[in-house]
Amino acid sequence: MPPSPPPPADLPPDVARLAARGVQRRFRARTLLIQEGEGGDAIYIVLAGRLRAFVSDARGREVTLGHHGPGEYVGEMSLDGGPRSASVEAAEPSTCVVVTRESVLRHMAEDPEFTLGLVTRLIRRARLATESARSMALLDVYSRLRRVLEQRAAPGPDGVQAIAERLTHQSLASEVGCSREMVSRLLKDLETGGYLAVRERRLVLLQPLPARW
Repeated sequence: MPPSPPPPADLPPDVARLAARGVQRRFRARTLLIQEGEGGDAIYIVLAGRLRAFVSDARGREVTLGHHGPGEYVGEMSLDGGPRSASVEAAEPSTCVVVTRESVLRHMAEDPEFTLGLVTRLIRRARLATESARSMALLDVYSRLRRVLEQRAAPGPDGVQAIAERLTHQSLASEVGCSREMVSRLLKDLETGGYLAVRERRLVLLQPLPARW
């Protein structure tokens, strides 16, 4: 098999050095890269596209933990040899560098900068998990939806806050931790109230969302 091309120059230097130890692979949208509960023997560095990390139950209900784009990597939680703590799929056609667990551990011993970055990343992920648990326990569904919408929105050329990606009601429900029907009802109510609109299948925030609904 021919060697993989060098990783893009815009990767963070410490991640680029690790990527040089792996093999590039392309994945179609919806391809499952990591299965929750299975053994883990590799991490995936995103070069292009976007990956979605999520957990699910026996009834098929899912909660999205996060999305990961170019320059980020997933799968590091199983470097201890334990089972995968979440599933990861390609949210869109994606290209990744796959690095085996053995190569990662060897690289950690040889590259202190990468190891420090990995520790920092794990601490940040633990903080996010704590905040997510706090949100699920203390905030109602509308407050969780409002936070997701406000975090995703960014000002466009006209100054209006809009969400660049096309979010389905089901994907929002997975992030918020509720039913698709509940998300649909809340979005419809906000649209009727003049707080948001759907333009070219994208959500646009017309004015600040109310603190309570």
